[in-house]
Amino acid sequence: MSWKVYTAGALLFAAVSVIGGCKGGENSDTGMVQTILPEQTVSVTEVREETARSRVEVVGTVEAVNKASISARVAGQIIELPVVLGSRVHTGDLLVKISAGEISAKVLQAEAQLSQARRNLTRENKLQKKGASTKETVKSLKDAVRIAEAAYEEATTMLEYTTITAPFSGTITRKIANIGDLASPGMVLLQIENGQTLQVLAHVPEILLLQVAVGDSLTIQIPAADITLTGEVAEVAPSADPTSRTAPVKINIPAGPDLRVGQFARVALTGTNETTLVIPDSAVISRGQMDIVFVVEGKAARMRLVRTGAVYDDGIEILSGLEPAEQVVVSGAEGLQDGQPLTIN
Repeated sequence: MSWKVYTAGALLFAAVSVIGGCKGGENSDTGMVQTILPEQTVSVTEVREETARSRVEVVGTVEAVNKASISARVAGQIIELPVVLGSRVHTGDLLVKISAGEISAKVLQAEAQLSQARRNLTRENKLQKKGASTKETVKSLKDAVRIAEAAYEEATTMLEYTTITAPFSGTITRKIANIGDLASPGMVLLQIENGQTLQVLAHVPEILLLQVAVGDSLTIQIPAADITLTGEVAEVAPSADPTSRTAPVKINIPAGPDLRVGQFARVALTGTNETTLVIPDSAVISRGQMDIVFVVEGKAARMRLVRTGAVYDDGIEILSGLEPAEQVVVSGAEGLQDGQPLTIN
Protein backbone atom coordinates (compact mmCIF):
# COMPACT_ATOMS: atom_id res chain seq x y z
CA MET A 1 0.00 0.00 0.00
CA SER A 2 2.76 2.36 0.85
CA TRP A 3 4.48 1.53 -2.44
CA LYS A 4 1.37 2.56 -4.46
CA VAL A 5 1.14 5.89 -2.64
CA TYR A 6 4.82 6.56 -3.34
CA THR A 7 4.39 5.64 -7.02
CA ALA A 8 1.33 7.94 -7.39
CA GLY A 9 3.22 10.83 -5.79
CA ALA A 10 6.16 10.33 -8.13
CA LEU A 11 3.92 10.30 -11.19
CA LEU A 12 2.19 13.50 -10.06
CA PHE A 13 5.53 15.23 -9.59
CA ALA A 14 6.65 14.11 -13.05
CA ALA A 15 3.43 15.39 -14.65
CA VAL A 16 3.81 18.82 -13.04
CA SER A 17 7.40 18.97 -14.28
CA VAL A 18 6.39 18.09 -17.82
CA ILE A 19 3.60 20.67 -17.86
CA GLY A 20 5.98 23.32 -16.55
CA GLY A 21 8.45 22.38 -19.28
CA CYS A 22 5.80 22.65 -22.00
CA LYS A 23 4.95 26.25 -20.91
CA GLY A 24 8.24 27.60 -22.16
CA GLY A 25 6.91 31.21 -22.09
CA GLU A 26 6.64 31.25 -18.30
CA ASN A 27 9.21 33.39 -16.53
CA SER A 28 10.71 31.26 -13.70
CA ASP A 29 11.72 34.41 -11.79
CA THR A 30 8.42 36.31 -11.86
CA GLY A 31 5.95 33.56 -12.60
CA MET A 32 4.46 35.70 -15.47
CA VAL A 33 3.70 34.23 -18.89
CA GLN A 34 5.52 35.98 -21.75
CA THR A 35 3.60 36.54 -24.99
CA ILE A 36 5.40 35.36 -28.09
CA LEU A 37 4.99 38.14 -30.75
CA PRO A 38 4.55 37.11 -34.37
CA GLU A 39 7.03 38.25 -37.00
CA GLN A 40 6.09 41.41 -38.87
CA THR A 41 7.14 42.06 -42.47
CA VAL A 42 8.42 45.62 -42.85
CA SER A 43 10.43 47.88 -45.15
CA VAL A 44 13.36 49.80 -43.74
CA THR A 45 15.74 52.59 -44.72
CA GLU A 46 18.89 54.09 -43.27
CA VAL A 47 19.01 57.34 -41.37
CA ARG A 48 20.83 59.70 -43.70
CA GLU A 49 23.03 62.61 -42.79
CA GLU A 50 22.54 65.78 -44.83
CA THR A 51 23.96 69.28 -44.89
CA ALA A 52 21.21 71.87 -44.64
CA ARG A 53 21.06 75.61 -44.18
CA SER A 54 19.41 76.79 -41.00
CA ARG A 55 16.43 79.15 -41.20
CA VAL A 56 16.51 82.40 -39.25
CA GLU A 57 13.67 84.88 -38.79
CA VAL A 58 14.15 88.59 -38.18
CA VAL A 59 11.41 91.08 -37.44
CA GLY A 60 10.58 94.07 -39.59
CA THR A 61 8.02 96.79 -40.21
CA VAL A 62 5.95 97.55 -43.29
CA GLU A 63 6.78 101.01 -44.63
CA ALA A 64 5.94 103.11 -47.66
CA VAL A 65 8.68 103.39 -50.28
CA ASN A 66 7.68 106.98 -51.00
CA LYS A 67 7.35 109.01 -47.82
CA ALA A 68 8.31 112.54 -46.94
CA SER A 69 8.33 114.81 -43.94
CA ILE A 70 6.98 118.22 -44.95
CA SER A 71 8.83 120.99 -43.14
CA ALA A 72 8.99 124.76 -43.35
CA ARG A 73 11.89 126.56 -45.03
CA VAL A 74 10.93 130.06 -43.92
CA ALA A 75 9.58 131.59 -40.72
CA GLY A 76 6.02 132.76 -40.56
CA GLN A 77 2.49 132.11 -39.39
CA ILE A 78 0.49 129.26 -40.91
CA ILE A 79 -2.60 130.76 -42.56
CA GLU A 80 -3.78 127.80 -44.64
CA LEU A 81 -3.73 124.07 -43.88
CA PRO A 82 -6.39 122.37 -46.03
CA VAL A 83 -5.53 118.75 -45.07
CA VAL A 84 -6.26 116.47 -42.12
CA LEU A 85 -5.05 113.03 -41.07
CA GLY A 86 -5.92 110.53 -43.77
CA SER A 87 -6.43 113.12 -46.50
CA ARG A 88 -5.62 111.88 -50.00
CA VAL A 89 -3.58 114.41 -51.95
CA HIS A 90 -2.16 114.55 -55.46
CA THR A 91 1.12 115.93 -56.74
CA GLY A 92 1.05 119.73 -56.59
CA ASP A 93 -1.90 120.03 -54.18
CA LEU A 94 -1.61 122.79 -51.57
CA LEU A 95 -0.55 121.50 -48.15
CA VAL A 96 0.52 124.57 -46.18
CA LYS A 97 0.42 128.36 -46.74
CA ILE A 98 2.68 130.56 -44.61
CA SER A 99 2.23 134.30 -44.18
CA ALA A 100 5.58 136.06 -44.55
CA GLY A 101 5.18 139.85 -44.93
CA GLU A 102 8.90 140.49 -44.66
CA ILE A 103 9.65 138.24 -47.62
CA SER A 104 6.95 139.94 -49.71
CA ALA A 105 8.49 143.28 -48.86
CA LYS A 106 11.93 142.05 -49.88
CA VAL A 107 10.51 140.92 -53.21
CA LEU A 108 9.09 144.39 -53.86
CA GLN A 109 12.37 145.98 -52.82
CA ALA A 110 14.44 143.67 -55.02
CA GLU A 111 12.08 144.29 -57.95
CA ALA A 112 12.44 148.06 -57.57
CA GLN A 113 16.21 147.86 -57.36
CA LEU A 114 16.33 145.71 -60.46
CA SER A 115 14.16 148.15 -62.40
CA GLN A 116 16.37 151.05 -61.35
CA ALA A 117 19.56 149.18 -62.29
CA ARG A 118 18.16 148.39 -65.73
CA ARG A 119 17.13 152.03 -66.31
CA ASN A 120 20.57 153.24 -65.31
CA LEU A 121 22.19 150.79 -67.70
CA THR A 122 19.91 151.84 -70.57
CA ARG A 123 20.68 155.51 -70.00
CA GLU A 124 24.40 154.92 -69.78
CA ASN A 125 24.37 152.89 -73.01
CA LYS A 126 22.79 155.85 -74.80
CA LEU A 127 25.37 158.22 -73.35
CA GLN A 128 28.21 155.93 -74.42
CA LYS A 129 26.95 155.96 -77.99
CA LYS A 130 27.10 159.78 -77.89
CA GLY A 131 30.56 159.66 -76.43
CA ALA A 132 29.39 161.02 -73.10
CA SER A 133 30.21 157.87 -71.06
CA THR A 134 32.97 155.32 -70.76
CA LYS A 135 33.06 151.55 -71.19
CA GLU A 136 34.04 151.14 -67.55
CA THR A 137 30.91 152.93 -66.40
CA VAL A 138 28.70 150.78 -68.63
CA LYS A 139 30.45 147.62 -67.40
CA SER A 140 29.87 148.64 -63.75
CA LEU A 141 26.18 149.18 -64.44
CA LYS A 142 25.90 145.80 -66.13
CA ASP A 143 27.37 144.21 -63.00
CA ALA A 144 24.85 146.12 -60.90
CA VAL A 145 22.01 144.74 -63.03
CA ARG A 146 23.25 141.18 -62.56
CA ILE A 147 23.48 141.70 -58.80
CA ALA A 148 19.95 143.12 -58.71
CA GLU A 149 18.64 140.17 -60.77
CA ALA A 150 20.22 137.70 -58.34
CA ALA A 151 18.70 139.52 -55.36
CA TYR A 152 15.28 139.52 -57.04
CA GLU A 153 15.53 135.79 -57.84
CA GLU A 154 16.52 135.03 -54.26
CA ALA A 155 13.58 137.02 -52.88
CA THR A 156 11.05 135.40 -55.21
CA THR A 157 12.41 131.95 -54.38
CA MET A 158 11.99 132.64 -50.68
CA LEU A 159 8.44 133.80 -51.39
CA GLU A 160 7.72 130.50 -53.14
CA TYR A 161 8.75 128.68 -49.96
CA THR A 162 5.71 130.18 -48.21
CA THR A 163 3.53 127.86 -50.30
CA ILE A 164 4.16 124.13 -49.73
CA THR A 165 2.65 121.62 -52.14
CA ALA A 166 2.56 117.81 -52.23
CA PRO A 167 5.74 116.34 -53.79
CA PHE A 168 3.85 113.20 -54.84
CA SER A 169 0.41 111.63 -54.53
CA GLY A 170 -0.27 109.96 -51.21
CA THR A 171 -1.95 110.09 -47.81
CA ILE A 172 -1.34 112.41 -44.87
CA THR A 173 -0.18 110.09 -42.07
CA ARG A 174 0.97 112.72 -39.54
CA LYS A 175 -0.28 116.23 -38.89
CA ILE A 176 1.76 118.17 -36.39
CA ALA A 177 0.97 121.81 -37.15
CA ASN A 178 -2.31 123.73 -37.09
CA ILE A 179 -3.56 127.01 -38.53
CA GLY A 180 -2.16 129.89 -36.51
CA ASP A 181 1.03 128.10 -35.47
CA LEU A 182 4.32 129.85 -36.06
CA ALA A 183 6.45 127.87 -38.49
CA SER A 184 10.21 128.05 -38.40
CA PRO A 185 12.88 126.73 -40.81
CA GLY A 186 13.31 122.96 -40.38
CA MET A 187 10.09 122.54 -38.39
CA VAL A 188 8.19 119.38 -39.50
CA LEU A 189 4.56 120.18 -40.24
CA LEU A 190 3.16 117.07 -41.96
CA GLN A 191 4.12 113.60 -43.13
CA ILE A 192 2.91 112.15 -46.41
CA GLU A 193 3.20 108.53 -47.58
CA ASN A 194 2.29 106.70 -50.75
CA GLY A 195 0.86 103.30 -49.78
CA GLN A 196 0.82 102.03 -53.36
CA THR A 197 4.44 100.91 -53.13
CA LEU A 198 5.47 99.17 -49.91
CA GLN A 199 8.60 97.72 -48.40
CA VAL A 200 9.66 95.95 -45.22
CA LEU A 201 12.44 97.45 -43.15
CA ALA A 202 14.28 94.74 -41.20
CA HIS A 203 17.39 94.94 -39.04
CA VAL A 204 19.56 91.95 -39.98
CA PRO A 205 22.26 90.61 -37.61
CA GLU A 206 25.76 91.28 -38.90
CA ILE A 207 26.55 87.54 -39.02
CA LEU A 208 23.90 87.14 -41.75
CA LEU A 209 24.43 90.45 -43.52
CA LEU A 210 26.93 89.13 -46.05
CA GLN A 211 24.41 86.50 -47.15
CA VAL A 212 21.86 89.14 -48.21
CA ALA A 213 22.29 90.94 -51.52
CA VAL A 214 20.25 93.36 -53.60
CA GLY A 215 17.87 91.40 -55.82
CA ASP A 216 17.54 88.38 -53.50
CA SER A 217 14.04 86.98 -52.96
CA LEU A 218 12.99 86.54 -49.32
CA THR A 219 9.87 85.05 -47.75
CA ILE A 220 7.92 87.52 -45.62
CA GLN A 221 5.01 86.85 -43.30
CA ILE A 222 2.56 89.57 -42.20
CA PRO A 223 0.70 88.05 -39.19
CA ALA A 224 -1.89 90.86 -38.91
CA ALA A 225 -3.04 90.28 -42.49
CA ASP A 226 -2.38 86.50 -42.38
CA ILE A 227 -0.35 86.84 -45.57
CA THR A 228 2.87 85.14 -46.65
CA LEU A 229 4.54 86.68 -49.69
CA THR A 230 7.87 87.00 -51.47
CA GLY A 231 9.78 90.27 -51.47
CA GLU A 232 12.85 91.50 -53.34
CA VAL A 233 15.78 93.05 -51.49
CA ALA A 234 16.06 96.68 -52.62
CA GLU A 235 18.69 98.11 -50.26
CA VAL A 236 21.35 96.64 -47.97
CA ALA A 237 23.28 98.84 -45.57
CA PRO A 238 27.06 98.59 -46.15
CA SER A 239 27.86 98.56 -42.43
CA ALA A 240 26.29 97.42 -39.16
CA ASP A 241 25.34 99.48 -36.13
CA PRO A 242 28.10 98.92 -33.53
CA THR A 243 25.55 99.07 -30.71
CA SER A 244 22.93 96.59 -31.95
CA ARG A 245 25.23 94.66 -34.35
CA THR A 246 22.52 94.83 -36.98
CA ALA A 247 22.13 96.62 -40.30
CA PRO A 248 18.95 97.88 -42.00
CA VAL A 249 17.74 95.99 -45.06
CA LYS A 250 14.80 97.16 -47.20
CA ILE A 251 12.71 94.60 -49.07
CA ASN A 252 10.14 95.66 -51.66
CA ILE A 253 6.79 93.85 -51.41
CA PRO A 254 3.66 94.01 -53.55
CA ALA A 255 0.85 96.17 -52.18
CA GLY A 256 -2.43 94.55 -51.13
CA PRO A 257 -5.78 95.60 -49.70
CA ASP A 258 -4.95 94.12 -46.28
CA LEU A 259 -1.45 95.60 -46.02
CA ARG A 260 -0.95 98.75 -43.98
CA VAL A 261 2.04 100.91 -43.17
CA GLY A 262 3.36 100.07 -39.71
CA GLN A 263 2.34 96.40 -39.67
CA PHE A 264 4.64 93.86 -38.02
CA ALA A 265 6.49 91.51 -40.37
CA ARG A 266 8.68 88.42 -40.12
CA VAL A 267 11.47 87.98 -42.67
CA ALA A 268 12.91 84.49 -43.26
CA LEU A 269 16.66 84.38 -43.89
CA THR A 270 18.95 81.47 -44.72
CA GLY A 271 21.45 80.86 -41.94
CA THR A 272 24.69 78.90 -41.79
CA ASN A 273 25.34 75.35 -43.05
CA GLU A 274 24.49 72.66 -40.51
CA THR A 275 24.60 68.86 -40.55
CA THR A 276 21.30 67.18 -39.73
CA LEU A 277 19.67 63.75 -39.82
CA VAL A 278 16.75 63.10 -42.18
CA ILE A 279 14.36 60.16 -42.48
CA PRO A 280 11.17 59.66 -44.51
CA ASP A 281 8.16 61.17 -42.76
CA SER A 282 6.39 57.80 -43.04
CA ALA A 283 8.84 56.44 -40.44
CA VAL A 284 7.59 58.85 -37.75
CA ILE A 285 4.53 57.77 -35.76
CA SER A 286 2.76 60.31 -33.56
CA ARG A 287 1.26 58.99 -30.35
CA GLY A 288 -0.26 61.76 -28.31
CA GLN A 289 2.45 64.36 -27.72
CA MET A 290 5.25 61.95 -28.61
CA ASP A 291 6.94 61.13 -31.91
CA ILE A 292 8.36 57.61 -32.16
CA VAL A 293 10.17 55.48 -34.73
CA PHE A 294 11.03 51.79 -34.79
CA VAL A 295 14.72 50.99 -35.16
CA VAL A 296 15.96 47.63 -36.37
CA GLU A 297 18.24 46.02 -33.78
CA GLY A 298 19.30 42.54 -34.77
CA LYS A 299 16.08 41.09 -36.16
CA ALA A 300 13.74 42.91 -33.79
CA ALA A 301 12.03 46.31 -33.69
CA ARG A 302 13.00 48.70 -30.94
CA MET A 303 10.88 51.74 -30.21
CA ARG A 304 12.67 55.09 -29.95
CA LEU A 305 11.39 58.49 -28.90
CA VAL A 306 12.61 61.20 -31.30
CA ARG A 307 12.47 64.96 -31.52
CA THR A 308 11.61 66.23 -34.98
CA GLY A 309 12.54 69.49 -36.66
CA ALA A 310 12.03 71.01 -40.09
CA VAL A 311 9.94 69.26 -42.73
CA TYR A 312 11.52 68.92 -46.17
CA ASP A 313 10.15 67.70 -49.50
CA ASP A 314 11.94 64.38 -49.13
CA GLY A 315 11.74 63.79 -45.40
CA ILE A 316 11.70 65.16 -41.90
CA GLU A 317 14.58 66.40 -39.76
CA ILE A 318 15.48 64.42 -36.62
CA LEU A 319 17.03 66.55 -33.90
CA SER A 320 17.60 63.77 -31.36
CA GLY A 321 16.93 60.08 -30.80
CA LEU A 322 18.70 58.53 -33.80
CA GLU A 323 22.22 58.02 -35.09
CA PRO A 324 23.47 58.11 -38.70
CA ALA A 325 23.17 54.82 -40.68
CA GLU A 326 20.70 53.25 -38.26
CA GLN A 327 17.85 51.40 -39.95
CA VAL A 328 14.30 52.58 -39.30
CA VAL A 329 10.99 51.02 -40.31
CA VAL A 330 9.26 53.06 -43.03
CA SER A 331 6.31 50.75 -43.83
CA GLY A 332 4.58 48.04 -41.88
CA ALA A 333 5.08 49.84 -38.57
CA GLU A 334 1.34 49.90 -37.81
CA GLY A 335 0.74 47.82 -34.73
CA LEU A 336 4.45 47.12 -34.13
CA GLN A 337 5.51 46.55 -30.55
CA ASP A 338 8.84 46.98 -28.90
CA GLY A 339 10.90 43.82 -29.31
CA GLN A 340 8.71 42.30 -32.03
CA PRO A 341 10.67 40.12 -34.48
CA LEU A 342 10.92 41.41 -38.03
CA THR A 343 11.10 40.11 -41.55
CA ILE A 344 12.71 42.80 -43.72
CA ASN A 345 11.16 43.08 -47.12
